[in-house]
Amino acid sequence: MRILLSVAILATGIAIGGAVPPVSEFIQGALATVGISKLLPPPAASDGASKAEAPEHTAEPGSQHVEKAGVERPANGPEHKGGEKHAEESVIKMQPEQAARQDITLAQVEGGTLARHLTVPGTITPDADRIARVPARVVGTVAEMRKRLGDFVRKGEVVAVLDSREVADAKSEYLTTTVKAELEKTNFDRQQALWDKRISAESAFLNARAVYTEAQLRVDLARQKLSALGLNAGEVATSAKKDETTPNLSSLRQYELRSPLTGRVVERKVDVGTTVGGQGDPADLYAVADLSSVWIELAVPTTELAKVKEGARVVVVPSQSDEDKRAEGKIVFVSPILNPDTRSARVIVALPNKDMTWRPGTFVTAEVEIAQDEVAVRVPKAALQTIDGKRVAFVRTPEGFEKRNVEVGRTDDEAVEIVSGLSPGEEIAVGNTFLLKAELGKSASGDND
Repeated sequence: MRILLSVAILATGIAIGGAVPPVSEFIQGALATVGISKLLPPPAASDGASKAEAPEHTAEPGSQHVEKAGVERPANGPEHKGGEKHAEESVIKMQPEQAARQDITLAQVEGGTLARHLTVPGTITPDADRIARVPARVVGTVAEMRKRLGDFVRKGEVVAVLDSREVADAKSEYLTTTVKAELEKTNFDRQQALWDKRISAESAFLNARAVYTEAQLRVDLARQKLSALGLNAGEVATSAKKDETTPNLSSLRQYELRSPLTGRVVERKVDVGTTVGGQGDPADLYAVADLSSVWIELAVPTTELAKVKEGARVVVVPSQSDEDKRAEGKIVFVSPILNPDTRSARVIVALPNKDMTWRPGTFVTAEVEIAQDEVAVRVPKAALQTIDGKRVAFVRTPEGFEKRNVEVGRTDDEAVEIVSGLSPGEEIAVGNTFLLKAELGKSASGDND
């Protein structure tokens, strides 16, 4: 019954309290005795009530309190200094000599170019303009092999010697016709002298001239035959004179093979005693390659082919290697014909290889430059750090460095565009910036040791 009576009193009190505030206060006092005063909202101040009528609160001596919205705080307490503290946490005090000792490098903010790339696989091959074979230009037998696989050779250096009857016949023909031409010239000169003195008949003179002319023609034909075999007529004549003093070491049948370019022997096909030059015989003895420059064959899909241009810069990295090596080449050829099987175009990249580290047959990954974008603010990627999920840079100030939040835009392999937060001309840290991030973290945690 007491509970029902309390509920009735509560309902009556709420209705009366809304119309008569003093009664509401009385009802609240009555409800407080039964422990349910917290269910009622605080009484609203009447329009005629003044601040002086508010109940006074006693305070302990020496302290002053201000009451507002049910929260108490000292009236003369210290003001909030969060803004100043935040500013302090964004500044790292560091003298120039300290930064130098920690190898914190600086650079001025400026504009630049961002290069966009297309990544495609490729295979290293020898440069087709720098590879040659040493052919067996005559039928013969290998008498000497002067170079081994991997040996370095120079252009024009003798790499092998053949023993060839074909060469012997050509040399013999030239030497024979040369001697015969000299004899016919002597006879022609004598007949001309006699004809000039009208001692001999004109017919004898004309006959001697015809024979001499024919002999000269035969010499020219024999010289051209030597030239077709890669022999020099003067060297053949000189060798013949040497053979007169050493008949047991005749060079008449010898045919020297010379390297067509400077490089290394990358292939050796025959051994001493092998017959070459004939039908069914090996056609060449060596393959020589100059690997100071190599090619990279790329397979570019048709969807990306329009972006690839001859002359574009290409950065090459090994596809599978523990070594962190990179090299830069240039596109020299873009095929206008597609491969019918792969539906891709053949793209050739010329790559310098002075240290011989790029070996033909190696698989590589090529980053082909397909566009260049000019940006107003360009900074190295190493200049940026991430703090609390935000990208920041460290701007040089007279006291040290200031943390600056930045907004990034486009990017490439080495640098990034700054959309906001930095201006050209400012000096920022671009090396070992992680040390500044660590120093900032120490300051935020209060560790100043």
